[in-house]
Amino acid sequence: MLKQKIMAASLLALCTLPAFAADAPAPAEAPKAPYTLSANVFLVSDYFFRGITQTWGKPAVQGGFDFVHESGIYVGTWASNVSGNQFPGGSLEWDLYGGYNYKINDDFTIGAGVLYYYYPGANFSKAATPGPDKTLNTFEGNISASWKWLTFKISYAFTDYFGASQAIGYKGDTSGTLYPELNAAYPLPFAEGLSLIGHVGYTSVREELDPAVFPTGFNGKFNPNYMDWKLGLSYVWKDGWTIGAYYVDTNNKDFYKNTVSFANSDTKDLARSGGYITLGRTF
Repeated sequence: MLKQKIMAASLLALCTLPAFAADAPAPAEAPKAPYTLSANVFLVSDYFFRGITQTWGKPAVQGGFDFVHESGIYVGTWASNVSGNQFPGGSLEWDLYGGYNYKINDDFTIGAGVLYYYYPGANFSKAATPGPDKTLNTFEGNISASWKWLTFKISYAFTDYFGASQAIGYKGDTSGTLYPELNAAYPLPFAEGLSLIGHVGYTSVREELDPAVFPTGFNGKFNPNYMDWKLGLSYVWKDGWTIGAYYVDTNNKDFYKNTVSFANSDTKDLARSGGYITLGRTF
């Protein structure tokens, strides 16, 4: 009887021992957030926007933040240094944007958005030879359609196009300027992370220069419209680092060559062809 009591006590003690971690139920997996937050920072040897250098041919530091909700809604901000030679009184471009992307299926996506280009302090009145009180800030809307690695987008200017207006010598205001573009980022099958990048776009400014203000136009040209294109390679490491090398070119070079600085007497071919490189990381 004593032996049976000892065995019962031993079994009771074993039953009341704490469970080891290996025997404990696995903790519930934390629910996945319905949104993603990301940041990026890049160094570029030249900042080209729609085929035109924005930094007078000099390097730029760029970066931004993005919020993307699983519903397709997104907002973000991005900034880069720019040249006071082109943006009188300013040295910064600060973009604010948002929109909605709808995923039809794994291959097709359509979207719509808005984008505001803000140049703090920049005004034509701050040029070395002061012009009118006119900013270069621009507000655009856009619609897009994507198939796998190919995207078509068209942007529409709700305001004057980066300050171009009757006040500075155009025949009229330039709200309504269009920029259709086709972009490709084709993943090369022989190297993971390596993509072939292609782009073509067309800037259709609503108005031309006014001959009454510019009798000879710019280098004999009155129409600022032009096509731009880009071709290059981009490589993305798994930890978010990206390096790219690209070639950019435009037509209608005559209109944009010998552009006079707003800050001094320097001149620059803003639409010159050339290459540039980028290095950065997304977090």
